[in-house]
Amino acid sequence: MPRTPGDAGPLEVRVPRFVGLMAMDARKRAVERGVRLVAGDRSELDDVVLEYVVRQYPLPEVEVPRGAVVTVWFDLGPGEGEGGAGVREPRLPGPSDGGLQRELAEPPGQPEVGVGG
Repeated sequence: MPRTPGDAGPLEVRVPRFVGLMAMDARKRAVERGVRLVAGDRSELDDVVLEYVVRQYPLPEVEVPRGAVVTVWFDLGPGEGEGGAGVREPRLPGPSDGGLQRELAEPPGQPEVGVGG
């Protein structure tokens, strides 16, 4: 007997946004929305629990067939931020002493006034 869209929900579903979710929440949302998750940077998605999804393919809101695979990544790749927005080491050399500091270091003197003659 052929399947109809009313049997198990629509044949096409929209991919949810997984980026920013913990692995366990992403798995739960995937089941609710009718897609399958695989991890692009892990051998087993079930081993990942508290790490956050940083990237996904296909992108959110794309229509895919029910049961389609969505790949998620938990680590940033080369050139994709490498460590987030944490505290950074100071960059050397620092800014030069100029502007106001240089003006304050010079001794005050009488302004030169030109006398026309």
